[in-house]
Amino acid sequence: MERIHYNVDGLANENMKTQVKNALEKIQGVDKVCVDLARGSVEVVYNAPATVEEIKSCIENTGHDAR
Repeated sequence: MERIHYNVDGLANENMKTQVKNALEKIQGVDKVCVDLARGSVEVVYNAPATVEEIKSCIENTGHDAR
């Protein structure tokens, strides 16, 4: 299992948290998603075929900046 952590701008409420979490869970290989609204962070536990680039792109496609 691999683990990646992003600071994500704009996670303001539960709806945004759910949107990001649901989008990430659709990626094949993603095992667990933890979204922390207080810290503005997302942690993803994954295996292949999921990639770091795919995960970051998915977060950005929900309208948030991931770094």
